[in-house]
Amino acid sequence: MTDFADHARAATRALRDLFPPTPLQRNLHLSERFGADIWLKREDLSPVRSYKLRGAFNAMRKIRTADPGATRFVCASAGNHAQGVAFVCAHFGVTGRIYMPVTTPEQKILKTRTFGAGTVEIVLTGDFFDETLAAAKADCAASGAHFLSPFDDPDVIEGQASVAVEMMDEMGRAPDRLILPVGGGGLSAGMLSYLDAVGAQTHLTLVEPAGGASLTAALRTGAPQTIPITDTFVDGAAVARIGDKTFEVLRKLDPRDVLIAPENRICVTIQEMLNIEGIVLEPAGALSVDVLAQMRDQIAGQTVVCVTSGGNFDFERLPEVKERAQNWQGLKKYFILRLPQRPGALRDFLDLLGPGDNIARFEYLKKNSRNFGSVLIGIETDDPANFDAMITRVTSRGFGFRDITGDEVLADFLI
Repeated sequence: MTDFADHARAATRALRDLFPPTPLQRNLHLSERFGADIWLKREDLSPVRSYKLRGAFNAMRKIRTADPGATRFVCASAGNHAQGVAFVCAHFGVTGRIYMPVTTPEQKILKTRTFGAGTVEIVLTGDFFDETLAAAKADCAASGAHFLSPFDDPDVIEGQASVAVEMMDEMGRAPDRLILPVGGGGLSAGMLSYLDAVGAQTHLTLVEPAGGASLTAALRTGAPQTIPITDTFVDGAAVARIGDKTFEVLRKLDPRDVLIAPENRICVTIQEMLNIEGIVLEPAGALSVDVLAQMRDQIAGQTVVCVTSGGNFDFERLPEVKERAQNWQGLKKYFILRLPQRPGALRDFLDLLGPGDNIARFEYLKKNSRNFGSVLIGIETDDPANFDAMITRVTSRGFGFRDITGDEVLADFLI
C-alpha cells in the first residue's frame, strides 16, 4: 500500500470526529432494471449533503497541524464547497470568509451561514464566479489567510479519497465498476488515486454534463482547457476548466470512459429517483445514475457503485426539472398557432386535440388590423406519438402551426 493510500486512510479516520461513514446501499430498483448489482454511495447523506466536506476538512486539518496558530480561512464558492468550509470552520472553531457571487440564491447563503454557526462571514461580490474567486485570492494575499481550494489541491484530493476508503471497507472488496460525476476533478482524482494505490481492478466511468464538459476537452487536447459553459443547470459539475493537479491524475483515462449527460435527461433521472426511491438528488448528484441506461450492456452482471455526490436541491427548481424532463421524453411541446380572427376558430382548433393532449399554456395576442392572431400554446401529452397525429390534423385544417420547442432563441424568449 502506497503513501497515498495510508494518507487517505488517515484522513478517513480523522473524519470520524465529524460524521460516520455515509451509507453504501444496494438499490433493488436499479439492480433489477439494469440487470446488475447496483449500489449507491450516498454522499447526499453527509452532514452538508455532499462530499465536499471531506476535502475541506482534510485541507484545514493539515494546515492546522503544520501551523496550530492558523485561524483564518477563505474560500470562493456558491454551493457545496462553501457549506463544507463553513461546517469545518465551526468544527475547528476558526474564522472563515466565504466569497459568493452576488447572484447566489438566498437559500444557499442561509445554509452556509447556518453550517458556519457564527464562525463565517459571507461576502457577496461579482456577477460571475471568476470575479468572486479573484476577490477571495486578493483577500488571502492581503490578510495572510489560508485559501481553501474546492478541488485543485493535493490535500483536498486526498480528503475526497475517503469516499473510496469507506466504499471498499463497507463492501469488503472493490466493485467491478465505479461511476461518479466529474466537475473540477477532486472527487474522481482522489478515488482513482486510492483504487490505484491499493491495486483495485475496478473499471472507472466518469460523467460530466453536456453544458460543461471540461474533462472531455482536456483529454482531447492533452491539457486543461477553459471552455464556455453552455448550460449551468448542473451547477455542481459544470466547471469551465478541470483542475491542473486533478488532470495530472485523470489524464491517463480512456476518453471512452468519460460520458456526457444531457441536462434534460438528468431531469428525468432526478424525477425518477425522487418519485420511485424517495431520494432527493441535486443535478450533479444524479449524474452517475443517469448514465446507467446507456451502459446497460456494459454493466450487465457486474457489481456497480454509483456515487450520488450531493442532495442540495432547491425545490423551487422542481417546475424547471419537470419541464426539462418532459422535453427530453417528448411529452411537452410549444407551438405558435396562427389563429383566424373569427368566431368559433378556437373551438375548431380545440376539437383537433386528442384525448391524451392537454393545454398547459395559452397566450393570445389579438391585433384588430389583422385577419389572424398569434397564439403561444404549450401542449402536454401522454405519448410522444400523439404529437405527429395532432400536427397532421391541425395542418390539414389549414391552421398555421409551428413547433418552436427546439428553437433555442424563441424558446428562451417566449418560454
